Amino acid sequence: MSHDGVGTRPGRGAVMRAAAFLTTGVLALPVLAGCSDPDPAGKPLAGQDVAPAARARIADGGTLRWAVDSVPETLNTFQSDADATTSRIAQATLPSMYRLDESGRPERNEAYLESAEVVETEPKQVVLYKLNQQAVWSDGREIGAADFAAQWRALSGKDSAYWTARNAGYDRIQKIERGDNDLEVRVTFARSYADWRSLFSPLYPKEVMGTPDSFNDGARTRLKVSAGPFTVRKIDRKGDEIRLTRNPRWWGEPAKLNEIVLRAVPRDERATELAAGRLDLADVDPAAARRIAIAAPRPENPSASPSGTPLMGPDLKKLTPAQRKDKERFHGFEIRKSLEPSYTQLALNGGGDGPLADERVRRAVARALDREKLAETVLRPLGLPAEPVGSHLALSGQAAYADNSGAIGGQDTAEAQALLADAGWVPGGPVKEKKKGEKAAGGEADKTGGSAKKEKDKDKDSGEKTEKAEKDGEKDGESKSGKKSDDDTYIVGEDDKGADEQDGRPLAQDGKQYGGKQLSGGAPGAYAPQGTAAPAGAATRQLAKDGKALTLRFVVPDGEGSGTLRTVADRIGLMLKRVGIRTEVTKVSDESYFKDHIASGQYDLALYSWPGSAFPATDARPIYAKPVPAADGSLNVEQNYTRVGTDQVDQLFEQAVSTLDESESRSLIRKADSRIWAAAGSIPLYQRPQLTAARTDLANAGAFGFTAPVFEDMGFLKKGAKGQPAPSSS
Repeated sequence: MSHDGVGTRPGRGAVMRAAAFLTTGVLALPVLAGCSDPDPAGKPLAGQDVAPAARARIADGGTLRWAVDSVPETLNTFQSDADATTSRIAQATLPSMYRLDESGRPERNEAYLESAEVVETEPKQVVLYKLNQQAVWSDGREIGAADFAAQWRALSGKDSAYWTARNAGYDRIQKIERGDNDLEVRVTFARSYADWRSLFSPLYPKEVMGTPDSFNDGARTRLKVSAGPFTVRKIDRKGDEIRLTRNPRWWGEPAKLNEIVLRAVPRDERATELAAGRLDLADVDPAAARRIAIAAPRPENPSASPSGTPLMGPDLKKLTPAQRKDKERFHGFEIRKSLEPSYTQLALNGGGDGPLADERVRRAVARALDREKLAETVLRPLGLPAEPVGSHLALSGQAAYADNSGAIGGQDTAEAQALLADAGWVPGGPVKEKKKGEKAAGGEADKTGGSAKKEKDKDKDSGEKTEKAEKDGEKDGESKSGKKSDDDTYIVGEDDKGADEQDGRPLAQDGKQYGGKQLSGGAPGAYAPQGTAAPAGAATRQLAKDGKALTLRFVVPDGEGSGTLRTVADRIGLMLKRVGIRTEVTKVSDESYFKDHIASGQYDLALYSWPGSAFPATDARPIYAKPVPAADGSLNVEQNYTRVGTDQVDQLFEQAVSTLDESESRSLIRKADSRIWAAAGSIPLYQRPQLTAARTDLANAGAFGFTAPVFEDMGFLKKGAKGQPAPSSS
């Protein structure tokens, strides 16, 4: 959902349906948030933390070694297997007409665009782009209308020979023409398009977009022509790195660095690589961040929440032997922190005939959650603002943001129980004995008795490891409240023990991403939070209906980097248990988590995340569009993995993307968000923390937050500036 190209977007093919107001059943829809507030968007919860420095203080030269998750399969951000590194490379090497500012709002990129405005609205919308007269491709050719036209034709969806992942917005263009001179581009739309600023970012040269062969294959492994402060010099797949070098034809301020080397380094190996001096910049998890922060404790980011605590805690005087060793090992590094422009959500699968197909049960789940406590548990120990996200469609500070969570209501045990009772789920009701192979009420996981003992007999050593993990919360990430039910399933809250205490360790994000916008190795876009102990809950009698117990299947990945996700699932499970809902946390392989479970609908509950978008009318529509039957009888869900949608939400998205009145468009987006909340297909929880380890002499780089990196200003401070080390080289 970001406009910088990080992710795939299907084409707009859904037919608009007749409007139908949401049937509320028990919960009435309140007055829409934001209607009386002149600016409910507020401010970003945290700003960027990049150690800003004037260019005059930065040395010329040096190589920045920057950890990334992968060497990308393609350099074309409009292909389905593009990933976050694809976007990073595009930001450094290709034009973007607009990019995000510190509030996550689009701003004109002056390096490429002198102006852009809607010059006609009748009979058609016309946007006139006036390009920077100095803007040229690396082969010397001027950037112009031919490049815009080639990109439109490739992404319009009219030619199936182009293997495009998304065409939203481009499919609304009627024609592209040269203006009064070579620096003007006139774009005429067949249908009005509010999010026109999302287009042509990035912009590829006509050499890439001009033919299906060059689009499909030519730009996968090399960019012969580029137009940014850097160019792609070499992709070394055996060495797991991409080398970017200074672009001699760049017309802006020359890049301070000679080179940027993007190295693919697994998250769990980055601390070691930093300590060995083989990296200068790397996003890290909180466990590694705490170790590194010992070496260079920093004042809190002034934009961070005053209620947050320092990353290292209040007492740095009493270091353990291991901490003293880390202080030496990570000398010369510090942690820069912010919030990523993305949020973690709890997804509720409303498809099929499971309990969550009933809107009342989904609302009961929502009312059982203490979102404030979850946000505090994840973010407060990191010294970051601990506020739950109030919108599905934008983040605090973005133009379309408003806290619409009132449409579903806050945590309320009594209300949740009333909703369940209204849906026919009775406390302590009779439960039929399940036949062999019969599915649980809420999913496919079997809940077989005695399997915990079976697992212990099967592998004693494994059982000992599991017991140790439950004690220290670090090996497998299972909380003390989890009880093994079979080889892959944990039943939450079976021991009824209190677990509200915290051991001082923060929840943390997992490095693996699932279910979101961009394919990155495995499944795209989801961010796994990392855990502490789950909250205590008073024993509540199991709910039952028609002889089946109310048990929901909570699917989580089983990889080493996902232990914290499993802990958060336990914590949410205990919150649900308090209202009579049991959960079975089922571990599945990382490789199958998204494809075989989230995308295919084989789950009841799941945790993944979406990026916040500056263009929600375009980017969020496929996530919340009402699923429709396809010609082959299957259900076309686009990216709506919860299978929950309404005709009215679809209509509001279409109205928002079609009006050129920006205020009206924002109002329509907020109305759509209120109705998405009320449908309770997904519950936003909190923004994902961003923790970046950086050399203390590295300026203008780190935790970027919303803001796009300014690559030409990155570099190492001159010798003598703050007494920092000299620039690195390789």
